[in-house]
Amino acid sequence: MAENVIVGADGVARCPWGAEPEIYREYHDLEWGRAVRGDDALFERISLEAFQSGLSWLTILRKREAFRKAFDGFSVAKVAAFTEADVERLLGDAGIVRNRAKIEAAIGNARVVLELDGGLTDLVWSFAPEPRPRPKSIDEVPAVTPESTAMAKALKKRGFRFFGPTTAYAMMQAVGLVDDHLADCHVKR
Repeated sequence: MAENVIVGADGVARCPWGAEPEIYREYHDLEWGRAVRGDDALFERISLEAFQSGLSWLTILRKREAFRKAFDGFSVAKVAAFTEADVERLLGDAGIVRNRAKIEAAIGNARVVLELDGGLTDLVWSFAPEPRPRPKSIDEVPAVTPESTAMAKALKKRGFRFFGPTTAYAMMQAVGLVDDHLADCHVKR
């Protein structure tokens, strides 16, 4: 078996970060690395990755439903129409990460998405690299790649905030642009 894969009490081999707690297991097994398309769905992932900056992903997963409620299901059109009153409402919402800069970035990023020629889906997926073999160990998983750096630069050039190369790569993993499940992980391509 590949180094770092963890076999749980259920007998299933998983990437080590996806073994515990249960919320990670469910996210790992059912969502992480699966292809995501659609501007609203990708906007949600970009926004959550930005909110995660400096925090644990577990914090964001636990708050995800509150984020969805607070940000109108991450509807790009609805979030783009948020006002200063919405910013203040969000700053008072204990269910989410209450960081003014990140909240304002999410709203600004929604406005940028509305202006994109071809939409967010086409732009994001244009940075998908050629498929490569799955990593054998966690040590082989990069934090940044040339594609994530290029994506971050392209989105920043268009006006995105809180979206650097590391955040871009984490999002690429989450939405299936790359497959970083370990070689012996039970999740199939």
